[in-house]
Amino acid sequence: MLWSLIKIILFVVAIAALAWGAGFLMESTGGLQVTVMGTEYSFGPLQSVIAVILLVIAVWLLLKVITLLVATWHFLNGDETAMSRYFDRNRERKGYEALSQGLMALASGEGHVALTKAAKAEKYLEKPELTNLLIAQAAEMAGDRRLAEESYRKMVENDATRFVGVRGIMKQKLADGDTDTALKLAQKAFALKPKHEETGDVLLKLQAEKEDWKGARETLNTKLKNGQLPRDVHKRRDAVLALSEAKDVFAEGNSIEAREAAIEANRLSPDLIPAAVMAAHGFIDEGKPKYATRLLKKAWAVHPHPDLAAAFAAIAPDESPSERLKRFTTLTKLQPDHPETKMLLAELNIANEDFPQARRSLGDLVETDPTARSVTLMAAIERGEGAPDNVVKGWLARVLTVSRGPQWICENCQHIHAAWAPTCENCHSFDTLAWKTPPMTEVAMPGGLQMLPLIVGGLEDKSGADAEPPVATRSDIEDAELIDDPDEDQPSDTKEP
Repeated sequence: MLWSLIKIILFVVAIAALAWGAGFLMESTGGLQVTVMGTEYSFGPLQSVIAVILLVIAVWLLLKVITLLVATWHFLNGDETAMSRYFDRNRERKGYEALSQGLMALASGEGHVALTKAAKAEKYLEKPELTNLLIAQAAEMAGDRRLAEESYRKMVENDATRFVGVRGIMKQKLADGDTDTALKLAQKAFALKPKHEETGDVLLKLQAEKEDWKGARETLNTKLKNGQLPRDVHKRRDAVLALSEAKDVFAEGNSIEAREAAIEANRLSPDLIPAAVMAAHGFIDEGKPKYATRLLKKAWAVHPHPDLAAAFAAIAPDESPSERLKRFTTLTKLQPDHPETKMLLAELNIANEDFPQARRSLGDLVETDPTARSVTLMAAIERGEGAPDNVVKGWLARVLTVSRGPQWICENCQHIHAAWAPTCENCHSFDTLAWKTPPMTEVAMPGGLQMLPLIVGGLEDKSGADAEPPVATRSDIEDAELIDDPDEDQPSDTKEP
């Protein structure tokens, strides 16, 4: 409405200006005098302006006639395309102008305008290799999926635009959730242009999602040959794919092939914790504990992890708690200041019922870096040393207020996983899981959970102030589910209450 009003005002102003100019010229004196062959012609001011305008138009028409005559001369001399070029030149000018305007509208986010300009450009240019892509993208922006797909399919028929057409349809299928068709289209697009990095990434992601580990490794190797991946990244991802392939082989019952594949995955990436664990179990099954010990020590030196400790315990499942504590020294001496090492030593000493040493092993971890696991271990230590129930329950209540510790987290979407996987179960990204501590979320009632250990302790003091502090026994700790049985295959890992 406002724009229409502005246009009306501008039109009235222009008419008024022209009327004023015409009146001014009519009232002015003087003019233009032209002498032709001794005859003098006099023009007034207004007549002079009109004569200049007519002269410009006449010159323009004369140039057009001359170019037409030149084209006709060439046509009469055997150039059959001379006349068509003359008339097509104007169409091309209009077509390219519409094409440029369509591109500008597309960049500005004006889908409908871009679609209109694209149709006009197609009408004048008749060059589908230029206009089909503009029509497809403009139709997508305008929400016309059918027209966009038709345009992409037209591009597939042309050798010059086949890759763009296949890629466009692939992205539509991905948006629709049709991953099966998208995978086939990604394979075709990658075959047409293997150096296209984005298409290779999409194909690798879809193959990993469909658990086509062999095909994914081939795609990964192609990306390395084309220089699209650093060698260290390729080595890591190839190890992830090899490990996933080993798990499939193990599920099929081919244990020998699975062990070999797991060992190969660990060789490719020694710091890949699941590969080290699976390879260690492969050596254990083969009766080679020394190889398993060497492998787990190497992985622990890079990144201590509870799964590595569990695999190390499986090397000698029938040993006593004291024997296990002694054997684990080969691991715990590698990174003695790491929180995982401190908690592992605390667990082993709890299993050995040496609670003072367990406290010393845990150190100040519950103060500097408290987690649910370390706080639960502290509760077990207090219970083992005969602390009152209110102290033990206070530590257990504190579990609600501290971090749960490191977990498998997708670095792309921050989704937490219960176990490691090659692809994220939430965003389906490949090789994005990392063992790290998730950020703590804010509680709904500030201060409420932090007061819980004090409230629990206060109630316990009031109800049992005159009672004798209980002395913990081995069975009491097991009944409280604070530690595991020391005769199990794995080192004791505390359970959250």
